[in-house]
Amino acid sequence: MKNFIKDHRVRVTRMLLRKAFLELLSRKPIQSISVRELCEEAGINRSTFYAHYKDVYDLREQIETEMLSDFQEALAPLISQKKDRITPTDITAGIFRCLRENSDICAATLGKYGDRDFLTHLIDLGRDSCMKGYSEYFPSASLREIELFYTFVSAGCIALLQGWIDRGMTDPAEKIAAAAEEIMMKGIGFLEKK
Repeated sequence: MKNFIKDHRVRVTRMLLRKAFLELLSRKPIQSISVRELCEEAGINRSTFYAHYKDVYDLREQIETEMLSDFQEALAPLISQKKDRITPTDITAGIFRCLRENSDICAATLGKYGDRDFLTHLIDLGRDSCMKGYSEYFPSASLREIELFYTFVSAGCIALLQGWIDRGMTDPAEKIAAAAEEIMMKGIGFLEKK
């Protein structure tokens, strides 16, 4: 029972620090966030903070690592499905659902003071799986064409994600994913009336 109480306190402490950190990061760059300010925002003693993290950069790294792990777990079942059962929309919807579940991190990371390196890690995380999926879906395309397509699509999806976050993620992930797929498949034809 004692370990359960201790584990619960650790989870609550980390949750409070995460929430306070992301709130501060939405207002200012990380280099302007002090441990003292973070602890005041979270209602935690500095010694408690240092029992869990070395500094605010360590906290950010652990938050990002946790999200990347969640992201990989969310994508694994989608990527492992057979080609005839999975579509680019399924993959994109899975990505957007995972990002919505981590909306606090996304809003801070993709916001004005976000960590662009994290964004690069996020894009790279899906690169191999998506390249493999696109190669199977478009067998006549060259590897270079697939690479160019992935670069273009990932940049577009990031822009869609940023807009989605800015609008409060009110649209369903599946709707944004379907729009992304239609834009990918039809290009400018997406805007033409049917």
